[in-house]
Amino acid sequence: MDYSTKISERMWNLPDKGELESKREQTFIDDIVQKAHIERELFSHLDGIQTVFDGGAGCGRFSILLARQGLQVTHFDISQAMIDKARELAEKAGVLDHITFVKGALEDLSAYTDRSFDLVMSFDAPISYTWPNQEQTIRELVRIAKKRIMFSVSSRLGALPYLANPLQKNQFILDKNSSDSWVQWCLNSRQQMIDGFTFREENLLKTLDTGLLCDVEETKEAYDRGETPWCITYHFMPDELKQILENCGVKDVALAGPGAFARTIPNEILVKIMNDPEQKKDFLDFCHHYDSNPYVCGMGKDNLFARGEIG
Repeated sequence: MDYSTKISERMWNLPDKGELESKREQTFIDDIVQKAHIERELFSHLDGIQTVFDGGAGCGRFSILLARQGLQVTHFDISQAMIDKARELAEKAGVLDHITFVKGALEDLSAYTDRSFDLVMSFDAPISYTWPNQEQTIRELVRIAKKRIMFSVSSRLGALPYLANPLQKNQFILDKNSSDSWVQWCLNSRQQMIDGFTFREENLLKTLDTGLLCDVEETKEAYDRGETPWCITYHFMPDELKQILENCGVKDVALAGPGAFARTIPNEILVKIMNDPEQKKDFLDFCHHYDSNPYVCGMGKDNLFARGEIG
């Protein structure tokens, strides 16, 4: 088993992962923006879709959404904790009869024949966690798609500001009184992160060149010591992702960078917008319009979104 699979399995199976992931849109504004963008794309491109494969489906944010539309969805994830949470939420939504839950790693889709699903989707970067097999993973996901694909992967240009801004997540905290442990850590560690920060050009240039933020060997060693490091994550350039998809036979590839507009706005204004339903709707509408512009697609907050047609 590759390190990418072993590390991902350990991290996403942490006991609280399913619960925390299911509440991200109640906690962070960047998650609201990204999920709203994807939801709009899905609802705009369901023509001819009856069967769906959701790879790295997590706690079911989109598999349950599509099951509610009467589609038959295969919810595929590496984490039993995520699947258990998704099943719980699917039961509450009354859509268990529209979802098949499968535990597995994206690196192995051999159980599925060519063109098995009308729509194949994979959101919030599970493809990027399969490094160094990310291109093969994309090929396999395209292989099992009959009509359409929708992916979001980690964005290289969008991720580089992380290395120059240790406070980047603070910008998107929706409620500073939240009991979420990550929110409170971000707030309580603010000055410590500022004091400990040093700008290192070589780190950014290395990531720009390789697409990797972490030291791969250090991450592997941490895993072998019994720790739970973040997954080794490959970050794509926009033209790179488009070329890979086109080489797989995907047509009419469209890219977007969810969060590109929102990341330009300070926290106080974002919170004000989110707390006013009318402003929030208008803001998310404009974000989708702005973030879909090809000139900003690489600067999405975390992910690079891609949509394309098969055949």
